[in-house]
Amino acid sequence: MKIFIDTASVKAIKEAACLGLIDGVTTNPTLMAKEARNPEQVLKEICALVSGPVSAEVVSLESAGMVNEAHELVKLAKNIVVKIPLIKEGLKAVKILSAEGVKTNVTLCFSSTQALLAAKAGATYISPFIGRLDDIAHEGINLISDIKKIYANYNFNTQIIVASVRNPVHVAKAALIGADIATIPYLVIEQLIKHPLTDSGISRFLEDYKKIPQVNNAK
Repeated sequence: MKIFIDTASVKAIKEAACLGLIDGVTTNPTLMAKEARNPEQVLKEICALVSGPVSAEVVSLESAGMVNEAHELVKLAKNIVVKIPLIKEGLKAVKILSAEGVKTNVTLCFSSTQALLAAKAGATYISPFIGRLDDIAHEGINLISDIKKIYANYNFNTQIIVASVRNPVHVAKAALIGADIATIPYLVIEQLIKHPLTDSGISRFLEDYKKIPQVNNAK
């Protein structure tokens, strides 16, 4: 499973890239607003750091506006993927952009039927938001299983990006299901690395090392 980082922070992307884990980046208007900088400049910097896909979201709610924004976004870098909301006008835009060869990431997906329509429209990626489904007492990860089955049934090439990831359990379950990608906040990436038994094991090894006679004599 590929790992994308869900952020617009250049600093966080640099840190994650040093770990050798990052296959791509997803951003959205909320993440961009946190940076309080020119979005185009931020995207250019991110694309220079990451060779994989970088999702940049449109803000128009009309298909013509989405397509126009997409044309401008793809000029920023060759690895830009245009993020489109899963609404009727969004599906229209995806169909047009797909025919033009522009890669799209259809976002704010909350049902398997929405995912089916996005794939039929030609989406490159679909982003089901599992954490937000959990928030309203639905088992969000089940949606990933359903979408994967539907896509397999009809040989759709649309890749599943597990989004709204809140914790390492989400990541583990997504990997077990066989999701193509999980897009993860930097904090959760750090949580994936850590385990209390790893930390306690290191502490014990270091304490035991100090008991070795040669070590004590060298001091």
